[in-house]
Amino acid sequence: MSTAAWIVVAVIVVVVLAAVIAAVTLGRGRRTQARREEATELRERARSADVTVQRREAEAAEAQAKARAAQAEADARAAQAVQLQAEARERSERARSSRSELDDQLRHADEIDPDVTTDDSGDVPEEPGGSHRAGSRDDPFDSTTSGSATDATDATGPGEAEGRRVDLTQPEDYEGAHARPDRTYGAPPA
Repeated sequence: MSTAAWIVVAVIVVVVLAAVIAAVTLGRGRRTQARREEATELRERARSADVTVQRREAEAAEAQAKARAAQAEADARAAQAVQLQAEARERSERARSSRSELDDQLRHADEIDPDVTTDDSGDVPEEPGGSHRAGSRDDPFDSTTSGSATDATDATGPGEAEGRRVDLTQPEDYEGAHARPDRTYGAPPA
């Protein structure tokens, strides 16, 4: 081969080589541009998703705050319930104690009253038919009680003249009962 042929071959090789290098460089540029566009698109999606994520985070924080508030309220109610239960037990115990004292007073009154028959323990035995003695502590306003505050047969107390029962829990009857120094309620009439 002659020198001219070698020069033509060399030029062809250089042109092909230049074309290959240009194609590779152009391909890289396109891939790089495509990657840039893809990265930009991903960033835009991330920004729009960031707003959604922030909203969800805010909702989660709000839900946690509500849960803490509800737990605090539940704890406060539980503490209040414990306090109310303790108060109820205390009041119940005071009521039992008061009832016991009252029963002791009535038992003592029954023991010293010559008109009341008591058993060995100081209790008034129940009469046949389920009724108790006159003036029973179970019904202090029993109109059948001899000499009780509601005895309408000797109508001399407030309201008794009208034939109605006297209820010492009512202010007008209570005041009238205490305004009468000539009669002691619960004792036989004079």
